[in-house]
Amino acid sequence: MQDESKASVEAVICIPTFRRPDGVARTLQSLLAQKGDLSFAIVVIENDAEKPLGAAAARETLDSSDIPSAVVIESRQGNCHAINRAFAEARERFPAADYFLMIDDDEIASPDWLAHMVSTARTTGARIVGGPVIRQFDIPVPQSVSQHPLYGFIDGPSRQVPAIHGTGNCLIHREVFARMEPNLFDVAFNFLGGGDMEFFARCRAADFTFWWCEEAVIHETVAAERTTPKWLMRRSIRTGSINYVIDGKQMAKPAVTARLQAKNFISLGLSIFKAMGLLIRTRRLLPASHPVLMSIGRITASFGFLPVPYKASEIKAVERHPNLKAGNHIAEN
Repeated sequence: MQDESKASVEAVICIPTFRRPDGVARTLQSLLAQKGDLSFAIVVIENDAEKPLGAAAARETLDSSDIPSAVVIESRQGNCHAINRAFAEARERFPAADYFLMIDDDEIASPDWLAHMVSTARTTGARIVGGPVIRQFDIPVPQSVSQHPLYGFIDGPSRQVPAIHGTGNCLIHREVFARMEPNLFDVAFNFLGGGDMEFFARCRAADFTFWWCEEAVIHETVAAERTTPKWLMRRSIRTGSINYVIDGKQMAKPAVTARLQAKNFISLGLSIFKAMGLLIRTRRLLPASHPVLMSIGRITASFGFLPVPYKASEIKAVERHPNLKAGNHIAEN
């Protein structure tokens, strides 16, 4: 890639990928079809160093395009490792870019997604922008699933919001990284999840401005196994556990434990009323169980029980492949 090409890049789209080669290819195809004259680049971070099928799929898709891109292996397995690596590579490789976006490898960007996100950041001065993630289910699902709060998102027109909650559809200005370093996405959340929620909570505490862009739509494919009552109930409990851990990091000492337990007690009481409201609105028990299960997750986390749904067998790729170091580059356009 020529230095002149790098210097013209205004935005970089980052995609962490793990064992979804077909998904990341579809995601990339939606990015290559973006409308507008904005100069952008793409960085893909493969987080399966042992079998980098996603990297191969990304390289094959990107080879047909003249959009600046890089595909990189991050051998330290874990979501936050991959996200940190993605943003680090993007900022280093494209020093003229101010806007860094993220999309997941099971998502499809609408044709005007990038233009809307960057335009919102420019016109409002917001340093962090989020947009809708509309779920598309692999199989027909009942309303008890489609109406579940876990599949909701910030609703309504474009406006300033207190914070956004996920990296599945986000834009972050370079200034945010400069001020938040070296503590970006906390790797303690690698296998629990919620590292993005914790990062944005710290950004909010640092007085960064958040904006919601209604027009910047992304569609996410929801696998069948993520639509069962068992999975949704476990996810509700895990969300509560994540909230508890984030609160523990945010609360000032002393007496953090006492304050957390008090919040747990208040949360449990309020969850009953929230559940009743959801039951009246949806007429279904599964979505109504969400607030109560989140409170249960907070309480179990206070006793040290934390779910680790993403912790599969950990890959020690560097040991198995001595020539593969963190950061080996699969391809660069």
